[in-house]
Amino acid sequence: MELKPLIIDLDDLAPVENRKWHDPSGYQGLYAFHKYWGKKPHELLAFIIERMSSRGEVVVDPFVGSGTAAREALLLGRRFIGCDINPVAIELTKLLSSPPNAREIEDNFDIVTNYAKARIMETYRTISPPNTASHFLWEGNTIKQVWHTTNGRKITKLEPTAHDLNLSKKFEGYKSSLISSPQFFTNTRINAGPDLNLNDLFTDRAIHNIDLLLEAIQTLPLEQQKILMLCLTAASGQMSKMVFAVTNRGKRRGETSSKVEVGSWVIGYWRPPTRFEVNVWNCFSRRVEKLISALATADPLTGTQIANNCNSVISGNHSVFVGCMDCRELLANLPHNSIDLIITDPPHSDRIPYLELSAMWNSLLSRDVNYKEEIVVSNAKERGKVLTNYTADIQEVINKMALVLKPSGIIVFLFNARSSTDWAALQPFIAPEDSTIPKTLHYIGSFPAQYSAGSVIQDNREGGLKYDYALVFSRNSEKMLTKEYRATLSEIPGWSKQAPSIVSSAGTTA
Repeated sequence: MELKPLIIDLDDLAPVENRKWHDPSGYQGLYAFHKYWGKKPHELLAFIIERMSSRGEVVVDPFVGSGTAAREALLLGRRFIGCDINPVAIELTKLLSSPPNAREIEDNFDIVTNYAKARIMETYRTISPPNTASHFLWEGNTIKQVWHTTNGRKITKLEPTAHDLNLSKKFEGYKSSLISSPQFFTNTRINAGPDLNLNDLFTDRAIHNIDLLLEAIQTLPLEQQKILMLCLTAASGQMSKMVFAVTNRGKRRGETSSKVEVGSWVIGYWRPPTRFEVNVWNCFSRRVEKLISALATADPLTGTQIANNCNSVISGNHSVFVGCMDCRELLANLPHNSIDLIITDPPHSDRIPYLELSAMWNSLLSRDVNYKEEIVVSNAKERGKVLTNYTADIQEVINKMALVLKPSGIIVFLFNARSSTDWAALQPFIAPEDSTIPKTLHYIGSFPAQYSAGSVIQDNREGGLKYDYALVFSRNSEKMLTKEYRATLSEIPGWSKQAPSIVSSAGTTA
């Protein structure tokens, strides 16, 4: 097949200097609604999509994650196809691709409020003084303080009364009838083991109250349940035993304070000995209110119809398809030579075990999880997710990407890892043009992809990764790109036609 030069309408491209993608802000609006591991800044993804594709073209992300690429592609007038093996990721992507209107959420929240709020609040009732507890400070298995708020702001901290202790004991041994049992593996990096269960992650009272929320949500029509279920998963970390107590603030400055503050769940399943039990209703309602606030202004994607299959997007009948599946299944279903841009941020070797970290969320959603087909390196030895398998899997995926890409298409692959061995999967595709390795794709160059401001996944330690690489590939060699397009690439801050230095020491065997 004759390869044609890559041609993009430069009038569609906004000047690079007008973009803030290389100095992204923190997550805001819908992007701040739900935690997800390793989210990329929307500014970065919007820049890539706008620069590497044109309106009406098809963008694919086979590792869609939190759905940022889907939303940005649709906002920029592209069609979008995506998938992820993680069920909660697909629900988040559908939310971002076709948000509900705020009034609909408010109406459904009113129904849940009438059903569950009073019953949940009763489980936190105090009598000296009469109030409703907002927080309980635990040390080990003992409640040390009971907090409640006055006028919504002033916090009163009291020692627990006999009533408080007895009320907590009332729920001892409670087992959920509505939450699926999560599956965990032996992974000390995330404080998980095969015996870990719901009652390890939540107090028995919290599980009881989550069940009340689930009962209430399940009274709604099925489609309307999904949004409030995501509000529940978004709030679940603060409902858990993983909310640490912040103590000794100012210690590094020699100004140690005895004040105890409420921390937050960050990552993994560490249950600190000094921790908070937070009022379940308060956690849930705040998350609902956050979503309503994010949608207070009419969203341009509200009402977007999500297709049932990818061919409906290829044919132009729909603008978006997202499915929960192995990315190799999606790529196998796409016609050859049909995709204009593939932009993706796959698991970076062993940096983030996505499915293991999402086990609590998927349990609340009662979703089955396909751990077997996940492409990742995991410290959980019983999973058999080792580097050699990961390398072969990533190379298989990239080769499938090349098949569905148009001759003029582009792949932008976001990646980084500390070890050269973790780069082995990409080395054959980044090898110099005079290499004897057969080429299905040509490496064009790369530029640094910064993390969002304040990202909890960012490693600020000495030697930690400060950014990812946006690796650009094409079925055409760099020489076949138009002069104008090569010029636009060279304007990108940090653009380099050279391979990242760490790649040169990576192995070449697949």
